[in-house]
Amino acid sequence: MRRMSARPSALPKPPRAARTAAAADARPDRRQAILLAAERLFARFGYHAVSIRQIADEAGVPLALVGYYFGPKNALFEAIFAHWNPTIERRLAALAAVPIDAADARTLPRIIDAFTAPVLALRASNEGEYYALLVARELSHATEEADRVLRHYFDPLANAFIDALQRALPHATRAQVAWGYQFALGALLHHLTDTRVERLSGGEAQANDAAGGALLVTFIAGGLRAAMPRPRAARAAMPPSKKNTPRRQA
Repeated sequence: MRRMSARPSALPKPPRAARTAAAADARPDRRQAILLAAERLFARFGYHAVSIRQIADEAGVPLALVGYYFGPKNALFEAIFAHWNPTIERRLAALAAVPIDAADARTLPRIIDAFTAPVLALRASNEGEYYALLVARELSHATEEADRVLRHYFDPLANAFIDALQRALPHATRAQVAWGYQFALGALLHHLTDTRVERLSGGEAQANDAAGGALLVTFIAGGLRAAMPRPRAARAAMPPSKKNTPRRQA
């Protein structure tokens, strides 16, 4: 009598393409893991303090894979900003939605809100926290890597907002408005990174509180108006309903 095997008969193997696709689905996205690891480390310690080996260890991948996917470290740095470029597009879209009327006191805070609100929302999210910190930390340094990123990704954004601010403040020169933009950027970047307000307020203020974002808009708009005041003749010609600046209309 023929002896029956205890082992079940082997099932037919799926086609090779199907096996490859299934393996890819089961394996974590190593390219994305490298990108996120670099973003976290650069944000926490700075670009020049982080090595490729540390990024590989943080991502849990072999060292050679970092170079395979991204090339040298400076290319990986720029890839982070390419990945997050849609956030710049959202800020430009918010700006494009602002009706710019130099005689309307609501115009300036609306422009500032389009500049700050998407960044503050990113900083408060789990996904964008480290990117927002990276922008605030690294792009304020005069390095070759930062300059390339600024020119490619952020200078077009800056020029769009400077153009809008100049239309809202037509009596100001381009130089004055450019300075105003730089000061506004400085206030935003500091707000992103400094949590000392919690201590200085005796615990009454929280770093990511929405009230802080609203105050930031009012602060920047007020500073721009004070630095570039409208000529008296132009103000006297404004309709009475538009002379008073609303407390918060963004």
